Amino acid sequence: MVYLYIILFVLALAAAVLIFHMYKEANADRIVSHQLSFPDLPAGFDALTIFFISDIHRRSVSPGIITKAREKADVVIIGGDLAEKGVKLEQVRENLVRLASIAPAYFVWGNNDYELDRQKVKEIMGETGVAILDNSWKSLSADKGDRLTLAGVDDLAMGNASPDEALEGAEPSFRILVSHNPEVAYMLDEEHKVSLVLSGHTHGGQIRILGYSPYKKGGIRKLGNTTLLVSNGYGTTAMEQRLSLLGWARKRSPI
Repeated sequence: MVYLYIILFVLALAAAVLIFHMYKEANADRIVSHQLSFPDLPAGFDALTIFFISDIHRRSVSPGIITKAREKADVVIIGGDLAEKGVKLEQVRENLVRLASIAPAYFVWGNNDYELDRQKVKEIMGETGVAILDNSWKSLSADKGDRLTLAGVDDLAMGNASPDEALEGAEPSFRILVSHNPEVAYMLDEEHKVSLVLSGHTHGGQIRILGYSPYKKGGIRKLGNTTLLVSNGYGTTAMEQRLSLLGWARKRSPI
């Protein structure tokens, strides 16, 4: 009987340690840098640094992340799921204020953003100077007069994503498309002339055991002439836990 109690105690202790580790991972602050090169990128954007963050959900973006990004980033892109049901608008505002303090900021809608009062979120965006790319595009200028097209689509899960509409009338320049859901990348063809897609949504699987999870780990993939970057997300969904157990998913990143 004593041995049984010892075994149960060890199992309970191991479970507690695992849960604490999963919670710690879910609230970690990591920035992972990717250096990408494109033959058609205008010379004026050779040193362009983008801070891409997606799937914030219930988290508050830490001042430490903001400080590190402010030192390097030229543009901030928020890739959807800024928040979800139950998140107070005051927190949404504070996160936007912090992100907009880094550099000019742009936002696309994610599926969980639809759980908020979208009109109020739009008002906060306007007040904080964050531009919404809602099946639309903006032209970014470099010092040398070079231009770059930054486009964004509404959320695919809500049936509103339209790359055609997002790029309608866009300048024939280097094109970046932002989509919360990475599946939009598979809707593109050569006529869209999109060189880079930035997305999130999948959380890198969030819970990975032996390398398996419902979704692939985030990372960079080539789809023809398009490069797809999928973020593992800054926050979590369903439960505030993350785990990579005996697998190949080593890091979680907000960018």
